[in-house]
Amino acid sequence: MENRHSPGGDDVSLLRYLSISAAVTEALAQGRPVVALESTIITHGMPYPQNLEMARNVEAVIAANGAVPATVAIMDGVFKVGVTEADLERLAQTGGKAAKASRRDVAALLASGEIAGTTVATTMMAAEAAGIRVFATGGIGGVHRGAETTFDISADLDELGRTRVAVVCAGAKSILDIPKTLEVLESRGVPVLGYETDDFPAFWARRSGGKVDHRVDSAEAAARVIRLQFELGLGGVLVANPIPPSHALDAGEIEGRIAEAIRGAEAEGVSRKDLTPFLLRRIFELTGGRSLVANIALVENNARVAALIAVALAART
Repeated sequence: MENRHSPGGDDVSLLRYLSISAAVTEALAQGRPVVALESTIITHGMPYPQNLEMARNVEAVIAANGAVPATVAIMDGVFKVGVTEADLERLAQTGGKAAKASRRDVAALLASGEIAGTTVATTMMAAEAAGIRVFATGGIGGVHRGAETTFDISADLDELGRTRVAVVCAGAKSILDIPKTLEVLESRGVPVLGYETDDFPAFWARRSGGKVDHRVDSAEAAARVIRLQFELGLGGVLVANPIPPSHALDAGEIEGRIAEAIRGAEAEGVSRKDLTPFLLRRIFELTGGRSLVANIALVENNARVAALIAVALAART
C-alpha cells in the first residue's frame, strides 16, 4: 500500500503528486533513517542490464548500513518515492527512451504520465517534500565547459541553494568545468563538505584541483553541520565523497578521453540535456568500459556514506 501524502513535507502542491511506498512511509513516521536515490543514473547513466544490477546493489548497500532506500522516479503521473522491484525493472528496460526530468519538465511529465528518470534537482524536490533529508547520487551536474558562450549550467546548483537536502556525491562529473561549478555553488551559499578529504573530487578521479569548504571525518560530524544548516533554513549541503582509490581512474587519462568525447559532441551538434548522456556513453566506449566500473563503485560508496549520515541524523532526532 502506498501513501499519496507525506507527513514530512511542507509543499502542499507537490505532496498531491507524491506516491510514497509503504516501507518509506513507515520509516519516516518512526523517525528511522531514509536515503533518497535518483533514477536518471538508471535511465540515462548506464546500459541495461548493468543499470538494473547497479540499482539493486545500491539499495542493498543502503539497507546493509542501517537505512531505508527510497529510489525516486516520475511514473504514471506521480513522483514515486521508493519504487517497487517491478518499477526498477521498468525504468532499467526503458533506459534512454525515458524522459530526463529536471525542474522545468516536472509539470509536463506529470500531466502526460510519461516515465522519467529524476535528476539531482528533481530528486531533491521530491525528497524534501517527503521529509527525506539525505540523498545519494553519483556526481552532481554543474557548469559545462564553454558555458561562458552556451550558458549551459545545471539546475542542480540552484536546487542545492534552496532545498534542504544533503547530497552525497563523488563531486561534480569530470566532463564539467569544476572551478566554475565551485564558484556557482559558493554564490548560491551551498557549503561543500569534504568527507575525509580536503580536495574536491572529480567523479572518476579523487582530486580535481579544487578545495572543499570544510572537511568532516565522520558521519556524525557531517550530521552536525547538516542539521544546523537545515535548522537555520540555509538550503542544501553538498557532501563530497571521493571514489575509492581501488577504482579511481588516472586524472590525466580521463581528461584526454573527456576532451575527445566533447569534440565528438560538438561535431554531432549534441547540446543541452542530451549532452551529459552522450558524453558518458562516449567515455564508456573510449575507456573500454572502465568508466562504468568506476561509476558503479563510486555510487555504491556514496550510498554507504549517505546511509551512515542518515543514521547519525536520526540518532540526534
